[in-house]
Amino acid sequence: MLEELAPKWEARESALHERRGGVRRRAAGAGPKQRSVFIDRLLVTLVHLRLGLPHAALAELYRVDRSTVSGAIREVRPVLAAHGFAVPDRPGLRVRTLEGLFAYAHAEGVDLRINGIEVQVRRPRAGRPGRKAFVSGKKSRNTIKTTMFSDAQGRTLFSGVIRPGRMHDQTAVRTEGIAEQFRWHPKVRAEADEGYRGLAKEFPAQVGSPPKKPKDDAPLGEHHAWREQRRRQSSARICVEHTNAEYKQWRPLQRFTGRRETYADTHLAIAGLVSDRSARRATHRKTSTELVLVRQG
Repeated sequence: MLEELAPKWEARESALHERRGGVRRRAAGAGPKQRSVFIDRLLVTLVHLRLGLPHAALAELYRVDRSTVSGAIREVRPVLAAHGFAVPDRPGLRVRTLEGLFAYAHAEGVDLRINGIEVQVRRPRAGRPGRKAFVSGKKSRNTIKTTMFSDAQGRTLFSGVIRPGRMHDQTAVRTEGIAEQFRWHPKVRAEADEGYRGLAKEFPAQVGSPPKKPKDDAPLGEHHAWREQRRRQSSARICVEHTNAEYKQWRPLQRFTGRRETYADTHLAIAGLVSDRSARRATHRKTSTELVLVRQG
């Protein structure tokens, strides 16, 4: 991991050089000194992301000051967030943008699985503008939503499109350019849940979603056909629900108690680490949508 993060540090130094408009005025090494080496700062950040321990508890655990822990997390977390997502069977190749994801899926013929992740966050203070923007109609609480993409074997390929909990999944499709990506890559196919039914109506040959339930007075055959179509579609996209379970193993994504401004970096850092682990997992099981004879007449 250290070799992969080295170019990130160089890019950061180059960005600082451009922001200053020239060479640095202070000598290298001036200013407050780090009390811990980079490996220790990385380890503290990983423990914080995995267990969600408070900074004060981590300071007691590592016998350092609380400000040292806070500075380490504030420094390393954006680097992990910009690390990108691992691509299965392609060592060294990482996906960092939505455009890159669809380009990879188009070139390799990968079928995508789309799902939304909803994490509860702290309620904004009274009087703050946009307070109602985080109230989720589904959860009836303050949340932040994220759209996640995986392959047919449940391995994370991309996670992003972060928005307040009040915004519907279909609205995010329109505003974040997901629909445009399907229009530019007509060979890419995906399976999604009911929240993306509008996307499936616009691209019926590319996106599959659960069929609409027939009315109560519809013939019995339509109800049986609806159950069978729903079962087949659920069997095709159940792997993405298993991927969501991997995210929920990380404490900050169970209930985020930090500042909402830092949620994007926290989520992207965790998603990148999950993709690293899932990309190395050899999964050969393929979902079956065939009917199974359970009893012979």
